[in-house]
Amino acid sequence: MPPTGPIRIQRLHTRRPGFDNPRLSPLQASALSSRAPNILVVMADQLTPTALPFHGNPVVQAPHLARLASEGVVFDAAYCASPLCAPARQGLLTGLLPSRFDGFDNASELPSEIPTVAHGLRAAGYRTVLAGKMHFAGPNQLHGFEERLTTDIYPADFGWTPDWSDTRRPEWYHHMGSVLEAGPCVRTNQLDFDDEVIFAAERKLHDHVRERDGRPLFMVVSLTHPHDPYVISQPHWDRYRDADIPAPAVGRDDVPDDAHSRRLRAACLMDATPPRPDQVRDARRAYYGAVSYVDDQVGRLLGVLEQTGQRDDTVVVFTSDHGDMLGERGLWYKMHFFEGAARVPLVVHAPRRLRPHRVPAAVSLLDLLPTLADLAGLAPDDELALDGRSLRPHLEGRGGHDEAVAEYLGEIAEAPIAMLRRGRFKFIHSPADPPLLFDLAADPQERHNLATRPSHRDQVGALVDEMTRRWDFDRLAQRVRLSQRRRRQVFAAESRGRRHSWDWSPPVDASRQYVRSHLPLDDIEAMARFPSLQRRSP
Repeated sequence: MPPTGPIRIQRLHTRRPGFDNPRLSPLQASALSSRAPNILVVMADQLTPTALPFHGNPVVQAPHLARLASEGVVFDAAYCASPLCAPARQGLLTGLLPSRFDGFDNASELPSEIPTVAHGLRAAGYRTVLAGKMHFAGPNQLHGFEERLTTDIYPADFGWTPDWSDTRRPEWYHHMGSVLEAGPCVRTNQLDFDDEVIFAAERKLHDHVRERDGRPLFMVVSLTHPHDPYVISQPHWDRYRDADIPAPAVGRDDVPDDAHSRRLRAACLMDATPPRPDQVRDARRAYYGAVSYVDDQVGRLLGVLEQTGQRDDTVVVFTSDHGDMLGERGLWYKMHFFEGAARVPLVVHAPRRLRPHRVPAAVSLLDLLPTLADLAGLAPDDELALDGRSLRPHLEGRGGHDEAVAEYLGEIAEAPIAMLRRGRFKFIHSPADPPLLFDLAADPQERHNLATRPSHRDQVGALVDEMTRRWDFDRLAQRVRLSQRRRRQVFAAESRGRRHSWDWSPPVDASRQYVRSHLPLDDIEAMARFPSLQRRSP
């Protein structure tokens, strides 16, 4: 593994006015905003591509996302950095495999010394804003974002640290209640959270044009739907009928289990509390309703961009942190490298800059940092040691790389698990388990493990050699176990006596909200109005 080097973003030789000074004059601000695009990244949570109409789903209603895809560049084989929330998001933000900085699981801390895409764009002159879930653990809850509009839905402490030395199911881990109790609802934690996120994001998009900040905007809006539990509001549930919902294409007994699937089944009680066919259907119906909910929120954000005149000057990226198995192979949630869990939607929408088309090559969310820097007119210096590569050649229809790597170091694993997707083949390797090799062109549902066939012995041997060059599995396993012990000890100690929370609390200055006495009333109303009132001479 290459060492973790400093991440620096340098400007191109063509320098833009105002990038070196955050206090821009109106003239400089105008020159900058006319050249550097706004960037809006919208993230769903646990959204598998097969639940989207532009990836072939004939049932799911998602017209706003379908339009975004029809006008944008769609990546048909994009993969997460890890099929688990926090390390997947850390990989996206840093362009680094999470193991490079001990980002092993959902209670791993992203070190403050690791620059993110928010750091890079902020240093170059962007206004950086985060709304919604990012699953940061530890006291740093910003990681380069200048503003964070909402709290997170999950805790920021080390309480969800796995323990590879204990095979018992953690009390906070997934179980089958999400499937067995699926259906419509009135309210949930997730609806409360995402409604707040979208309201805050809409207001910030309006504020960005009203405040005349002068800098281009980089905003990440991160929702928690359609993540389980599989429940959704009645109106979204009612968009579908039971008869519309297909059963999983690959059943529980249609394929033999691999070693990691057996561990997941035991840990999540999948075989101990198997769902009935109608419960499987209800869970998938609620998930489809949650996808439609996400689509509605995307439509709201796009509507604000349209109303405020920012649509044509904004690059919109839509993706998810990882996917969901949704009952395929009898598996649910993520935490595996099958296509349902590891593949993610990725759409880049910039119709004034990019011709709409589809990209079949394998790419990674690790590629987003260098890609967004590229689209913003920035470039990494020669010493940059990212694991991701810019997607700009793909975006411009000039080809590009065809490879994605990922890793799983979270709950229930007995050793590190790594994935390599290149061309038509996907290879999954762990020192603790027999290897898995799939030809996704001939076998897109991954029914046939080619690693067991003598005809592929040499290919498997070469892939194992490559994986062991990329990862020092023994050393990595030692680091994972040591990190787990340290974090469990810290959490146990800090759970006693007076507790101090790391959870983000958005600062609110009510003295500057709405109508106050710091400015004349007419000035306050004029500043808050968009578009501004053009007074006519009598």
